[in-house]
Amino acid sequence: MGVPELIEDIVSALLGLPPTAVYTIIGVLAGVENVFPPVPADTAVAIGAFLSTGGRISVQAVFAVTWIANVSGAVMVYAAGRTIGRPFFQGRLGRRLLNPGAMVRLELLYRNYGTWGIFVSRFIPGLRAVVPPFAGVANLGTLRVVLPLAVASGLWYGVLTFVAATAVREIDEIIEFAQRLSLAGIVSAGALVAVVVFAWRRRRRRRPAEDGEQARH
Repeated sequence: MGVPELIEDIVSALLGLPPTAVYTIIGVLAGVENVFPPVPADTAVAIGAFLSTGGRISVQAVFAVTWIANVSGAVMVYAAGRTIGRPFFQGRLGRRLLNPGAMVRLELLYRNYGTWGIFVSRFIPGLRAVVPPFAGVANLGTLRVVLPLAVASGLWYGVLTFVAATAVREIDEIIEFAQRLSLAGIVSAGALVAVVVFAWRRRRRRRPAEDGEQARH
């Protein structure tokens, strides 16, 4: 069975379910993605948005369920990293996996760039599941994690649900659409990272000159 046929079977199965069950499946997939990245949450959300064109379910509800479930799942793994992960990496086995020096560098990295890193990671499938738990391990503040995470996830799934509901006309277009959107997210995130790195390096080059001028005065 090819991918289009599989998607068609999934859509047919969802069409036979009540709206509450459809929302539940989409929400579970969007949340579980934070624990098990291979879960095709983006494709499931695109399917849900596609189904909304028939009037049985609401595209606004698809977005709301996806967004809340995805953010909640990410916050849970962040909290687990902060409460369970940190003591684990301070133990004997954890210190072998992540030595104290690496832990210090991780904390410094998150302290300086954690907010931007979390924001950018939400646009990159797979990577977005890794960043929140290590933000917890690095003891990054809750507001610095939840705010960029919620904003980025809202933007990502808002665009995904809107475009899938308005632009996707055939079942076999769903996978192609999700793949293209993922690629666009990776490219956009890469461009943002490049801008941030460029600004950081430029600032580092300017700092010695500024320090020299202050010393002369």
